[in-house]
Amino acid sequence: MVKPKILGKILYDYEQIQERAKEIAAQIDKDYEGENLILLCTLKGSVLWFSDILKYMEIDCKIDFVSASSYGSATSTSGVVKISLDPNINMYNSHVLVVEDIVDSGTTLKYLMGKLEERGPKSVKVCTMLNKEARRTVDFHADYVGFEIDDLFVIGYGLDYDQRLRGLPYISYLEENDVEEL
Repeated sequence: MVKPKILGKILYDYEQIQERAKEIAAQIDKDYEGENLILLCTLKGSVLWFSDILKYMEIDCKIDFVSASSYGSATSTSGVVKISLDPNINMYNSHVLVVEDIVDSGTTLKYLMGKLEERGPKSVKVCTMLNKEARRTVDFHADYVGFEIDDLFVIGYGLDYDQRLRGLPYISYLEENDVEEL
């Protein structure tokens, strides 16, 4: 295996991410034992985190996907949420756990949660890999948090810079001079 070039400053390496995913999966198993659970993967950034949570869970669940954004191609939220891929699964009377890569402003997730609650689930909660409280513009709190981070521009492990660098096996952050080198 070729070791990838390190980009930015590493916050969490692969082993740390796996360990945290195992811990959260164990908590989800405990919290939803005997319940109907749907894991809802937010595309595209949470695919790797979602896969980790799913593979470490012991309880059975259904899965589906959603794509929603308030950013478009910008780096700050527009405040207008667009759902470009709507889940097809029947959520009525099931628990829904949205698996997200990062909670930043909270705008998109707050809107999405409201739309999902209209479908009659028993509950709708959020599991996020990263929580960036410093950028929160709405009242929103994730139920399961992998890691708390400062106001940094993060890449890797599903997180992108202009749709690139999602496949890095770690989470790092870029500073202004790092972006110029890309």
